[in-house]
Amino acid sequence: MLAALKVELKQAVIVDNKPGANQRLAINEVKRSAPDGYTLILANDIPFTLFPHSYNNLGYDPVKDFTRVGRVANMVLAVAVGPKAPPGGMKELLAWIKAHPHDASYGTSGAGGMGQFIGSMISSSIGVPMSYVPYKGGSPALIDLAGGQIPMMIDTVLEPLEMSKGGKVRIIATTGANRLAMLPNVPTLRESGIDVTVESYLGIYGPAGIPRDTVLRLTGALQAVLKSPELQTRIGQLAMSAAYASPEETARLQAAGLAKWEGPVKASGFKAD
Repeated sequence: MLAALKVELKQAVIVDNKPGANQRLAINEVKRSAPDGYTLILANDIPFTLFPHSYNNLGYDPVKDFTRVGRVANMVLAVAVGPKAPPGGMKELLAWIKAHPHDASYGTSGAGGMGQFIGSMISSSIGVPMSYVPYKGGSPALIDLAGGQIPMMIDTVLEPLEMSKGGKVRIIATTGANRLAMLPNVPTLRESGIDVTVESYLGIYGPAGIPRDTVLRLTGALQAVLKSPELQTRIGQLAMSAAYASPEETARLQAAGLAKWEGPVKASGFKAD
C-alpha cells in the first residue's frame, strides 16, 4: 500500500516502525508531530476505541489529539482451539467449558486487547467464569494452544491460520457479522448461539490540526490506491478486507467503537494502569 501511495502522492513515503506499549508509543509520537500531513500512523482502532476505557494514563485524547485520514481495512478476530478442547465446534466447546469450569481458560496476545474482552463477553453470555491468560505476543499463546496448555485462544485470524492448515489447532468461530470469505465453513459467534459481534479496522491518523486541503489530498490518494485489485488481494491474504472510509465516516466508526467498548471493559473490571 505504501508503494502505491508513493506513486499516487508523487512523493516519498518512509516507514518508521515504532513498536512498544500496544501502539501507544507511536501514537504519542504522532500526537506531538507537526500538523503538516507528513507524519501519519497506520494503526488499528483499539488505541482509539478500547484503550480509553482500559488505561488511566494514555497520554493522549483519542478524539481531540488526532486527525482522521480514513479507514483502510476491516478485520475480525478468531476463536481457535487446540488438543485440550473437545472435538467439534463452539457448541461442543461451550458444553465442555460448563462441565470443566476449572480448566476453562483462554489466551490472547496481550492484556487489555479485544481478545481479552471478547472472552469475557463469551464468559458472561454462558454464565461460566473463564480464566484469562495474557501472553507477550500471539506466537507464545499459539505454542501453548497447540501444546495443550490452554484450550482456547482469541486473536486475529492471521495468528492461528497457518497452524490450522496443518491441523495442530482449529479455528471454530470468527467474531464478525458475516463469515469470512477465506474461511467459508467457519461460523460466526452469533451463528454459534453467542450474541457477540466484534469487528475491528485499520485506519490512518495524523496529529490534530492538519489543514483540510491536506487531509483531502491524503484521503483522495488512499481511496484511489484501495481500488487496486492487487492491493485488495494482498489485504485479503492478511485475513482482512480492503474498506475505504472517509475521514468523517472514520470519525463515526471511532465514536461507535468508544461507545461499544465502555460496557464490556467496565464489566470485566480490568484496568491496565
